[in-house]
Amino acid sequence: MKNASAIILAGGEGKRMKSNRPKVLSEVMFQPMLKWVIDAVKAAGIEDICVVTGSKREFVEDYLKTLPFEVETVYQPERLGTGHAVMMAIPFLEKHRGSDVLILNGDAPFIAVDTIRNAFVIQNMTGEIDPEVFDWEAPRKPSENRGCTVISAEVQDPTGYGRIVYETDAEEFFHLSTLKAIVEEKEATDEIRKIREVNSGAYWFETDILLDALSKLKKSEKTGEYYLTDTIEIIKDSGNAVMAYKAENADSVLGANDCAQLAQLNEIARMRIIREHQKNGVNIPCTDGVMIGRDVTIAANTTILPSSVIKGNTKIGSFCEIGPSAYLEDADIPEGTTVR
Repeated sequence: MKNASAIILAGGEGKRMKSNRPKVLSEVMFQPMLKWVIDAVKAAGIEDICVVTGSKREFVEDYLKTLPFEVETVYQPERLGTGHAVMMAIPFLEKHRGSDVLILNGDAPFIAVDTIRNAFVIQNMTGEIDPEVFDWEAPRKPSENRGCTVISAEVQDPTGYGRIVYETDAEEFFHLSTLKAIVEEKEATDEIRKIREVNSGAYWFETDILLDALSKLKKSEKTGEYYLTDTIEIIKDSGNAVMAYKAENADSVLGANDCAQLAQLNEIARMRIIREHQKNGVNIPCTDGVMIGRDVTIAANTTILPSSVIKGNTKIGSFCEIGPSAYLEDADIPEGTTVR
């Protein structure tokens, strides 16, 4: 992915959060949702990142300055849709012609590294789509007739999501098929509403083809907004294929519009982190109230007791007993220590 880039949409106000900060800075397990997304993009091998800011942009810009690497930002002065947000990043796109660009939402923290990379393989399919043998280091060239790859997911309740409609049946390997359309719920027939495969809001585009599509994008007559999903039809009409890659984990589409939904994301993340530590030999006999940050390291044979909160860059040695109701932040706990 040496010459790939990414644009993260982070301009939403998040009014229902009742927060004085942009929604993307709402925290999931002590880290902003935006940080989860940036970490996934970086871990996938993408170095050049542009964040589109909007309401209260200074909070996002100040946060990005605290990161140990540079992230470019552009400002969307008006909320005129996802297509308009990407238009604000046209100067960034111009610098990356002849390559691929990943576009995704800054408030969907569970986008997985494997999902990003596997969809990239589809986007650059040259007869060999097994990621185990894909040459990740080779500079990519625009794929023949390949304009866009939409990242989708199958969910139990698709209400509110755009539905994925295929031209043909998806192949068994990599769920690969040509996309016919992304149909928004308000425009869907009763039959299409039954579809449970939905748009995640993340896409790989050929940069040059995206720039051409953006130049042809028109406002919705109903809302006056520019929708990025409308580029699908434009790209198909230009003779280029639009593919879809269905993520293995439906959590990749999850976001939060209010504090209740944010709590649900925190619970998913909390149990993911706990299970990972348990797999590595950490004894957590009762998970009630246990909260462990993503950057915490815990050695095997240590016990974490209920209602303990462990965050920051805390490091805990083996044969320790932490809790109940301990609070640790950026702590260094030696082997064999008991913390009450």
